[in-house]
Amino acid sequence: MTGPYRAPETSHRFVLDTVRAADRDRFLAALFAPEPARRGLLALLAFDHELTRTPVVTREPMLARIRLEWWREAVTEAVEAATPRAQPVVESLGEIARRHKLTAEGLVALVDAREEEIDGPLDVVRAGHALADLQLDVLAVGDRATRDAARAVAAAWLMGEGPERGALLAEARARRHEVDLAALPILLPALSLGGPTSPWRTPLAYWWAAKRGRY
Repeated sequence: MTGPYRAPETSHRFVLDTVRAADRDRFLAALFAPEPARRGLLALLAFDHELTRTPVVTREPMLARIRLEWWREAVTEAVEAATPRAQPVVESLGEIARRHKLTAEGLVALVDAREEEIDGPLDVVRAGHALADLQLDVLAVGDRATRDAARAVAAAWLMGEGPERGALLAEARARRHEVDLAALPILLPALSLGGPTSPWRTPLAYWWAAKRGRY
């Protein structure tokens, strides 16, 4: 990894606006993280959003793979090159990767997980775990109980409603008294999987849950 890099504020603003519009519940949860971890979580969610857009941007498998290869190269440069590519999400990742010591391998693992969706169903466990591991690195949390809970919530987020999702949420909540509360910004979205809530109630529900250390 090269030395420190500071992304333009316009890039961080682009990331914030993107996540707020595309992933509101996880955006709200990320706001409970202190800076600079909050900025790191938002950059990762914007990165994840760009990867999820691949099947929407193109339905041609070869073009989809070219797009994901671009992201592999871009995030590797974000970690290893002196200056990342001039793309807002990549620039933001360049700053947070160096600050939180994220590895190119960890970022590429999320791209690799998403590539499976080109030819078949997404492996939600693999993709969820890849994102959760990066988020935990940003939050500087590494204990086993918290990692298990965060991975379960991240995988459940990618699932449709059903018994498998319910089992993952139950698994995550079973570790409630063991987890590091610093990870609440990535655990709180579990509340949104319990059933539909009105947009104005979600921030209040997250605030109350965070105050009580629940998810």
